[in-house]
Amino acid sequence: MGERTVVKDIVLIYLEDQPYSFARIEDIRDDWKKGWNHVTLLFLQVPLQQVTWILRDSYIDGTEFTMDGKRIRLEKVIAPETPQPPSEPEQPKEPADKKSGGKIISFEKLKK
Repeated sequence: MGERTVVKDIVLIYLEDQPYSFARIEDIRDDWKKGWNHVTLLFLQVPLQQVTWILRDSYIDGTEFTMDGKRIRLEKVIAPETPQPPSEPEQPKEPADKKSGGKIISFEKLKK
């Protein structure tokens, strides 16, 4: 469990310890019971489906819970870092040395 999961985060939902679906947190609203929330999830699958689950704060952040007797866990997805482009453009490589045995073939001569 890392940082707090918030609105617009993507989570991977595990069902019985197996990855089940990705979802985006659309909304988190307090429930009338302290420590509980109405969490609206947009399941990123075809067709798109939106559901609202009532979850404790800790469940949103990755603590396992059960629903209909099945173990469920939300895991916040952290996108891998985008590689940074090199600071200097790459220099073109030197042409192959003529002594290397390479041969230039003219397309004009091939047509004849």
